Amino acid sequence: MPKPPSKENVNNDYFKGQYKEIWRAVIPEDLTVKESDFMTKHFSLSPNSRVLDLMCGYGRHALALSRKGISVTAVDNLADYINEVKRMADQEHLPVEPIRADVASYKPDGFFDLVICMGNSLNFFDPHDTRKIMTTVSDHLKPGGHFLINTWTLAEIVIKHFRDRYWSEINGVKFLTESKYLFHPTRMETESIMIAPDGKTEVKTGVDYVYSLSEMEWMLRNAGLLLEEVYSIPGKKIFSLGDARAYLISKK
Repeated sequence: MPKPPSKENVNNDYFKGQYKEIWRAVIPEDLTVKESDFMTKHFSLSPNSRVLDLMCGYGRHALALSRKGISVTAVDNLADYINEVKRMADQEHLPVEPIRADVASYKPDGFFDLVICMGNSLNFFDPHDTRKIMTTVSDHLKPGGHFLINTWTLAEIVIKHFRDRYWSEINGVKFLTESKYLFHPTRMETESIMIAPDGKTEVKTGVDYVYSLSEMEWMLRNAGLLLEEVYSIPGKKIFSLGDARAYLISKK
């Protein structure tokens, strides 16, 4: 699956204008609705609940949950994402606090009923920073609170689906993607050539760290979090080898 850049990480004006639409083509809005509905029901969220959305992107979950009256703190490294969340929250008068911060070193205020890190975002971080984030999450969860992680680069997923080179087209933008599967630490390094309809191109690189389910469970446990369940379809299908996505639920 190609990983579209954020608007502030591209130079071509066409790509800047299309970044949200590209993301929506990769992750359709009905998936966000299903994920947010699952969170509300499974974690018994209410207007009295507090949710922390780490690596919130343009706020698809933060905004969806806040529209249910749930208070959300939305954190991301990138200004364009946070500005978009703030614009939408102000426009709709939603209970969202957008914060731009280095997620690996971010220390939130207070305690939360639920922390989420969706859209494969936790796999952007190397093992050292991943352990730091998990420890911070544990330190700021209420007793009995949960941490929900969505990933599509578990080793149990990647080993079956890995392709070193492929073409795709998303919302009129063509992607030529080349990936290398590397070790020490285990990761995928990807170079994507984006080609706009006018023929202009831009090259972006990315790294996704690959952890096995056992490694994730070990890191969570050492942060004080107990892995309760892993789904491929939240609340409906337990994860099995080779499924395309995983949702890890851990509890403090």
